[in-house]
Amino acid sequence: MSGFKIGKVAIGADHAPFIIAEMSGNHNHSFERAIKIVEAAAHAGAQAIKLQTYTADTITLNCNAPDFVINDPNSLWAGRKLYELYDEAHTPWEWHAPIFKRARELGLEVFSSPFDETAVDFLENLNAPAYKIASFECTHLPLIRKAASTRKPIIISTGLASEDEIFEAIAAARDGGAKDIMILKCTSDYPARPEDANLVTIDDMQKKFGVLVGLSDHTLGVDTAVQAVKYYGAVAIEKHITIDPEEGGVDAAFSLGPKELQALVEKTEFAWKTGRKSPQDNADSPAHGKVHYGGTEKEQNSKAFRQSVQIRKPIKKSEKLTADNICIRRPGYGLAPKYYDQMLGKKAVRDLAMGERTNLKMISES
Repeated sequence: MSGFKIGKVAIGADHAPFIIAEMSGNHNHSFERAIKIVEAAAHAGAQAIKLQTYTADTITLNCNAPDFVINDPNSLWAGRKLYELYDEAHTPWEWHAPIFKRARELGLEVFSSPFDETAVDFLENLNAPAYKIASFECTHLPLIRKAASTRKPIIISTGLASEDEIFEAIAAARDGGAKDIMILKCTSDYPARPEDANLVTIDDMQKKFGVLVGLSDHTLGVDTAVQAVKYYGAVAIEKHITIDPEEGGVDAAFSLGPKELQALVEKTEFAWKTGRKSPQDNADSPAHGKVHYGGTEKEQNSKAFRQSVQIRKPIKKSEKLTADNICIRRPGYGLAPKYYDQMLGKKAVRDLAMGERTNLKMISES
């Protein structure tokens, strides 16, 4: 598992952990706040700031069907319509260029998670040095291949992903042209409990997948992330950052403030400098857990946030499925994105409604 560079930053076991500060929607739709988050990340010592590149229209459908409303009573966003939530949380695309500029002025690497292929094209125009595939897009193989076609490093979060899905994602990245690949162990719960971190899986991932492995951490504080470096050899840590968690924001409940981010940088670097310890030395920690893929029981409701093939607009019986009437969007109740190309050009065997869950029985074989 040889290392590689993202921009000027070398990543691998021979280098201090690569600390990625995830802005997400914590800018609260204030450009000035977004810039302050960038500045806070730089002053705290992070090596990178990461954005998310989507609009409500590129990530979901403006649909009132029950599938498009968050129905998990334990979710931070229970009862919210997906379209409205993403419209509120997205980072306006016109902000990206000045955010990239300010980050680079401060010596930060800056890149993003694209959620559809148009976002990759947009980020290429900004000369993004790498691409991050979010956990819920780990099964979006067309998107992975598109990002990999840039020949830039690909980072893939693996929350909820089975072993087979991780192998498929890595294969798609390689088939697309990526040579430098890193995967991130992730628990897709917000916030996540240390008891669900199963950090020992990082050790297994290093042996099984043949790529660099880091941690995308949604637990509170920095302890879980520090353990990931010290005992399991994580070469990168991604954490959400905000100016002040008390001020609110879509992800503020599990985000670090600037002082906590600085502590993360310092403690993970110290853990790396003092040398990796055996995973068994940390076996008594709640975060050690067991080797586990596919998401914990608590995470299963989060599968709704994956993308799937969607009926974009009503389709009449015998009408052909085209890029105009089907697409890949959230939620993830329909066919996995890998079936999208298979559906194109086929005919509907009956009338299909916008937002209806897709399956192979609704199309003809010819």
